[in-house]
Amino acid sequence: MTRTTKLIAAATAILALALLFSGWQVKRFAATPLTLRQERIFTLPAGTGRVALEAELESQQIIPRSIWFGGLLKLEPELARFKAGTYRLEAGMTVRDLLKLLASGKEAQFPLRFIEGSRLQEWLSQLRAAPYIRHTLKDDSFATLAAALKLDRDLLEGGFWPDTYLYTANTSDVALLQRAHERMEKQLGEVWRNRDPNLPYKNKNDLLIMASIIEKETGVSEERSKVASVFINRLRTGMRLQTDPTVIYGMGDAYDGVLTRKDLETPTDYNTYIISGLPPGPISMPGEASLLAAAHPEKSNYLYFVADGKGGHTFTTNLASHNRAVQAYRLAMKEKNEK
Repeated sequence: MTRTTKLIAAATAILALALLFSGWQVKRFAATPLTLRQERIFTLPAGTGRVALEAELESQQIIPRSIWFGGLLKLEPELARFKAGTYRLEAGMTVRDLLKLLASGKEAQFPLRFIEGSRLQEWLSQLRAAPYIRHTLKDDSFATLAAALKLDRDLLEGGFWPDTYLYTANTSDVALLQRAHERMEKQLGEVWRNRDPNLPYKNKNDLLIMASIIEKETGVSEERSKVASVFINRLRTGMRLQTDPTVIYGMGDAYDGVLTRKDLETPTDYNTYIISGLPPGPISMPGEASLLAAAHPEKSNYLYFVADGKGGHTFTTNLASHNRAVQAYRLAMKEKNEK
């Protein structure tokens, strides 16, 4: 073997060892845990290249500084196909896990819970405070929302399905509300089609109004159909509904937490102590249970109900029995306050 041949063989061996060493170092780097102690939300802007990504990950102290980042992307090119977005990084992930996530495009999802029984104004405040939402509504007025969703302003309250909604970063406020409205329309339509016959509703909006009142009157699931029966019986006999939650809704910001006799005697479109029949619109966002109760009320002769002081209500069929139940409630409250 000539000297030249020996030199070539030695160089080849050294190169092979260097490649093996480099490959081992790249794999070792890929298996390195991220330098995170807790979950982190990381946003990768559109148009970010390999060098910028590496610099950003290092500057945010997500990955350790290393000369092997570029080598990893060359050795495993599928990891270099990262996509712009906002991602949830978890402690314990490795560098390879991170790059796989960025290449998958599976962005972080954020929850926003809209609770049944709450009002649209409360939902809009929640939405305004939710993280990573793209705000397109200039304000939280019903007029602005009605224009954005192309809906009648009077159909907004009660027109959105209460649930927990998951969204990705940069989802617009209008898009989330549109989803909630479409779900309510679908669920309300189904409940309306399957309702009991001969209920005193002119249309499905009347059923929605009734469900919104039931939602505010009781949080006890087994009572909802009884509450519905009281209001249905009152509608059928021409009695006024006389329900406090509608009065409170009609008072708006004037309600300070205490409902007085003067409030019950002050006319508003929603004061069911004064107006006959249903109020002009829903007073809250009803959930499924209240919709079903409005569509399938219990068959009863109840015309009255009052709180029993234990979290539920006492239902009665005549005024004398109702007055006794009211007195029992007041006595229970007095005894409770004296303890």
